[in-house]
Amino acid sequence: MKLKNLAFAAACLLFCLPGVAQQQNKFTPQPAVLAIIKKDLADADAQYKVLAGKLNAEEFPKTYHPETGKQENSGSGWWCSGFYPGTLLNLYEEIPDKFLIDEADRMLALLAKEQYNTHTHDLGFMMYCSFGTANRLNPTPQYKQKLINSAKSLSTRFNPKVGAIKSWDSKPSDFLVIIDNMMNLELLFWATRVTGDSSYYKIAVTHANTTIKNHYRPDYSSYHVINYNPETGAVQEKKTAQGFANESAWARGQVWGLYGFTVMYRETGDKKYLNQANNIAKFILDNPNLPADKIPYWDFNAPNIPNALRDASAGAIMASALLELCKYANKADGRRYFNTAESVIKTLSSSHYRAAIGTNGGFILKHSVGHFPASTEIDVPLTYADYYFVEAMKRYKAFARK
Repeated sequence: MKLKNLAFAAACLLFCLPGVAQQQNKFTPQPAVLAIIKKDLADADAQYKVLAGKLNAEEFPKTYHPETGKQENSGSGWWCSGFYPGTLLNLYEEIPDKFLIDEADRMLALLAKEQYNTHTHDLGFMMYCSFGTANRLNPTPQYKQKLINSAKSLSTRFNPKVGAIKSWDSKPSDFLVIIDNMMNLELLFWATRVTGDSSYYKIAVTHANTTIKNHYRPDYSSYHVINYNPETGAVQEKKTAQGFANESAWARGQVWGLYGFTVMYRETGDKKYLNQANNIAKFILDNPNLPADKIPYWDFNAPNIPNALRDASAGAIMASALLELCKYANKADGRRYFNTAESVIKTLSSSHYRAAIGTNGGFILKHSVGHFPASTEIDVPLTYADYYFVEAMKRYKAFARK
C-alpha cells in the first residue's frame, strides 16, 4: 500500500472513532414536554400492537388510507422495511414490553435476506435502522455480519467516475443520485469502524462531497435528483421526482440533507460538513414558507401555500436532526435548533398529528406526504414518520440525562 493510502486509512480510523465531533452545547428539557413524551411513547407501544395485528406473516407495514380504511403493506424489499423493526426496538429501549422485542425479532428474521440486495441504495434505511439498532442494544456476531454484508452490498453501487452511490437503477446512459442517499452513509462509517477497512469511509466522504458540489443551490436548498453521465461523471440533469418542480425545494429532501450532513460532521469532525448542515438548517428555518408551528408543507414552493398539505414526516426528521445538530452548532444557533425541535415534538404530539390508540391503522402519526406528483401516499401515515418521531423524542429525553 502506498504511503498516501496508509495515511488516508489512518485518518479514516481516527475520524471514525465515536464522538469525534465536538459536543459542546447542553440544554435543559422542559418537564412538561418530557411528560408529553412519556405518554406518547406509552401510546406508541399500544398503537404498534394494533399495527402488528394488521400484518400477514411476511408483510411489513407501509401506510393506511383513512378515507377507505385500507391497510397497505409491503415485502422486505421495499425501501421502508427497516423502519418498523427499528421503531419497535427504539420503543423497547424506553418501554421494556416483551411484545416489542418479540415482534422486532420476527421482522428482523424476515428482513435479513436484504443484506445481499445490490439493487437499492436504501440499505442504510433498511438495515442500519433495523439491525444497526438491534446491534446497538444487544451486540452479536450475527448482527455485525449482516451489517457488514449490507455495507458491502451498498458499496457495489458506488461509481468512482461520478463520485457517488447510484440511487435508482435506470437506463445505462443515466446515473441517478437523490438527496435521500445521504441517509445511507452512516452504515458505511459504521463498517469502517468495525472492520478497519477505510474503503467504506472513503466512499461515504466522496459521495457527500459530490452531493455538496452538485445537489445544492447557492441558497443551500437541494435538488431532489441529479442525473450524471456514468462514463464521465458530468451532470446531465438537475430535476425532481417527488417535489413540485425541478427548481422547488421538496421538504423531505431538505431535511434528509440536514440530517445527513449532521451525521457527516459527527463521523468525520470535518467542519465543512457542520457548515453545510448549519446552512441547510438556516434555509429551512428562515424560509418564509415555513409555517409557524414548524411542520413543513410537503414542498416549500408548493403552489397552493398556505393551503398545501403538511408533511409530518419532514417535521419529525427535521426535529431529530436538529436535536443532534444543536450540540455541535454555536450557542445561539444551538438554542434555536433545540427550541425548534422541542416545538415540533409538541406539535406532532397534538391530536391533529398523533393518532388516538386504535385508529390510523396502528401508526403513530397522521398527515404525511409520500409522493405527491405520483398521487401515492398523500396525507397518510408513514413508517418513517413514526421512526424519526420516536427517535426525536428519545434524543430530547437524552438531554435530561446529561
